[in-house]
Amino acid sequence: MIGRQRNAPEDDIRSGAVMLMTYGSPASLANADVRTYLGRVRGGREPSDELVAEFARRYRLVGGSPLISITRAQADALEARLGVPAAIGMRFSDPTIEAGLGELARRGGHNVAAIVLSPQFSPLLMGGYATAVDAGRAALGPGAPNVVLADAWHTEPRFIEALATRVREARARLAMEGFRDPAVLMTAHSLPRNVAEREPAYLAQLRETAEAVATAAGLNSTAWRFCWQSAGHEPGDWMKPDFSDLMPELAAAGRSAVVVVPVQFLADHLEVLYDVDVAAREQAERHGLRFERIVSLNADGGLIEALARVARRTLLGRSTA
Repeated sequence: MIGRQRNAPEDDIRSGAVMLMTYGSPASLANADVRTYLGRVRGGREPSDELVAEFARRYRLVGGSPLISITRAQADALEARLGVPAAIGMRFSDPTIEAGLGELARRGGHNVAAIVLSPQFSPLLMGGYATAVDAGRAALGPGAPNVVLADAWHTEPRFIEALATRVREARARLAMEGFRDPAVLMTAHSLPRNVAEREPAYLAQLRETAEAVATAAGLNSTAWRFCWQSAGHEPGDWMKPDFSDLMPELAAAGRSAVVVVPVQFLADHLEVLYDVDVAAREQAERHGLRFERIVSLNADGGLIEALARVARRTLLGRSTA
């Protein structure tokens, strides 16, 4: 079965396991592999040659995406922390969600907590993970483990504190250079407006995360803004403001430095290494702003502790909200 909650009579997760799920990345930097990956992300719609070439350029510029290797490191650390098997499953590339479930079944994981590596949860945006889990279990047959999908964990204290620590560290680095009042931009992946309007709870979760991080980092209301990044290559109206819209505004207001804080992304990947480190940096420096980005959480101990708490609560049938 797959569900959002199950009952467990005891605080015993020894028959449990954990699967960490995220998007994935192309198998290589070759245009053909980038095309295959983009086609999966786009639901089977063939990407244009121009789109493939642009994304291949971006991947090559940053040396490829380390997302899969980082996710493995997160799973390894989580397994060591919990003492139960942990595996990874990619929605749009190898290793697949089916492969991850099969690995956990072979290792004796009868009940799996499946965690989407986005702390904020949207049934619409993350529904594809549940569909992939169902398909994976069907392919595995009678030996497939039970799977419980974790709820949102966007205000999990150890996650919030890990991000807040990164914000304080980034501000301290700038202060050493004389930039004592940098603007802090909390970013999330942009959405088509018609999608966002159907997910008010998800938008609220993103803002709740940003507000919690700002409070924990000691930022007052004038020190930070929430904005969007990584708008897609599809026509239509996307959520605003994008960080590119705010750079000239910050410069005009007399700010001299900016810190970008992705509150949705947990690891280095293309949307961080290119969209932030290259594109946002270029925008900032074009307007005379000193640019800084927080260090990604990756396999940070605070994040691993947060994931462990989410996994345990999910396996024991308790709310992760």
